[in-house]
Amino acid sequence: MLAARTGAAGSQISEESTKLRKQSVFSGTGKDKSPKKASENGKDSSLSPSGQSQLRARQLALLREVEMNWYLKLCDLSGEHSTAHTTGMPHRNLGKSGLRVSCLGLGTWVTFGGQISDEVAERLMTIAYESGVNLFDTAEVYAAGKAEVILGSIIKKKGWRRSSLVITTKLYWGGKAETERGLSRKHIIEEIVRAMTHVINQGMAMYWGTSRWSAMEIMEAYSVARQFNMIPPVCEQAEYHLFQREKVEVQLPELYHKIGVGAMTWSPLACGIISGKYGNGVPESSRASLKCYQWLKERIVSEEGRKQQNKLKDLSPIAERLGCTLPQLAVAWCLRNEGVSSVLLGSSTPEQLIENLGAIQVLPKMTSHVVNEIDNILRNKPYSKKDYRS
Repeated sequence: MLAARTGAAGSQISEESTKLRKQSVFSGTGKDKSPKKASENGKDSSLSPSGQSQLRARQLALLREVEMNWYLKLCDLSGEHSTAHTTGMPHRNLGKSGLRVSCLGLGTWVTFGGQISDEVAERLMTIAYESGVNLFDTAEVYAAGKAEVILGSIIKKKGWRRSSLVITTKLYWGGKAETERGLSRKHIIEEIVRAMTHVINQGMAMYWGTSRWSAMEIMEAYSVARQFNMIPPVCEQAEYHLFQREKVEVQLPELYHKIGVGAMTWSPLACGIISGKYGNGVPESSRASLKCYQWLKERIVSEEGRKQQNKLKDLSPIAERLGCTLPQLAVAWCLRNEGVSSVLLGSSTPEQLIENLGAIQVLPKMTSHVVNEIDNILRNKPYSKKDYRS
């Protein structure tokens, strides 16, 4: 999958960090078989918007189960042969497309080709793959292109079927020359919508989406695609964690219900801030201690950063009661959002990745009561008066 990036950067991330994310996305596998909308006559008008959404989700889940059972019977297999059954990893549709992605993915930003060795990268990918992860995210700018090379080399070495994987990459910051960066047709191979349609029609990617685009930019791309009979984006990559909520909880749901664009979120631990390792300052071995991450260090030691650390301390008792770690609670909190198709994890050690993958077991414990408890501590829940029933 390819992702494209334009527009203004986040308000609290430095220009250097913004450059790493200002990009265009996506490549996947399989054909797009978008689920049909339920008939208006089939809706129960007495249900609330959330109730109707849950009903649609149950109907789609039942349909997928019927299709899976049919396929397994056709191939003379049992349900125990499916990846979801053997690993326990839930899979979700990417937006309203037919592409099924693991609800947890593995990202390569900072780590592959930089913070970790190739051997550790292979170990991380192996753990993820064997845990049911089928989504791996990279970008042409990560480690100046090394991340993509390492990712491809590991897949080739392991002999994993390409059809079993969803690889997403992002375009924008390709090189120093004017023709090596941006979203021009020359650099990508539009002009974005036209170029992405060309890439998909040529078989170089199956889907495309956006990364760090505003809701208005995404809607404009969708309108252009429909006007000129081209392919619209299916997904937006957005930062989402306990301290960053507005876009994913207010803006993207509207796009999902109107045009089917889903959310693939990154940085569930806020670049490590929610991991708890910065509770007593910045350790020398941490990402924030690196020279190119001075912006992260400044965020941590700021007054707002200290307030966030205090809130994390208040959240710790909830994690203990649920029998999980704070990072697992934070990842499960992101996953509990029905508009999130997949959460990208970034880990530098096998232990970190195994811990974060454990959030799957915490997800069923994220009841409305627990979520309300968390909201009462955070006090940053964005307000939306939108009604998506129409």
